[in-house]
Amino acid sequence: MDINIIYQDSDIIVINKPAGIPVETKSVTQKDCESEIKKILASGGGKNPYLAVINRLDQPVNGLVLFALNKESAAKLSDDLTGGRIEKYYKASVFGEFETKEGILEDMLYKDAKTNRSFVVKEKDPEFDKAKKAILEYREECPGSLKIKLVTGRHHQIRVQLANAGHPILGDLKYGTKESKEESSKREIDGLQLTACRLKFTHPKTGKQMEFTV
Repeated sequence: MDINIIYQDSDIIVINKPAGIPVETKSVTQKDCESEIKKILASGGGKNPYLAVINRLDQPVNGLVLFALNKESAAKLSDDLTGGRIEKYYKASVFGEFETKEGILEDMLYKDAKTNRSFVVKEKDPEFDKAKKAILEYREECPGSLKIKLVTGRHHQIRVQLANAGHPILGDLKYGTKESKEESSKREIDGLQLTACRLKFTHPKTGKQMEFTV
């Protein structure tokens, strides 16, 4: 598996993850980005190289993933991520057109670990007391084509919120509707049409503003 490293220094690595490859996995038989990067680092002479994933992407999603190469950088970047200081932007092709071309989607999402699915629930529903608030900002650049800023980072968030809004991502077999799946088939779309296209953050060591796009 070829890992496309687009930036590397002594503190961080940024890659362009291919669709279909997990960022990390507990499976010993499946390749993932984390293990492949560790192999690359080890081949350069490093023993048991340190590597921490900062932002995770769903397996079907392609795009930018940030890793830290030491504990200090990992702690700083993880704190920035939790504090909303790492900006994550996506582009998506969706079913249908939004009536409101620019706006904010805000929902309560509940993750069902047994089925590995998330879904929208009512706020303060006692049955789903572990639900978390999910927020994203979107802008429709042309019919069915969105630019998204992810404000929170919940499990399958973009896919679930867009489906709940009536506009599933094309190529989404898990959260898509019958109509969106038919449209994807009609357009011969193979794979989830969601890309982590832009990442902005402060370098953990230098304090420099970093920005990457794909």
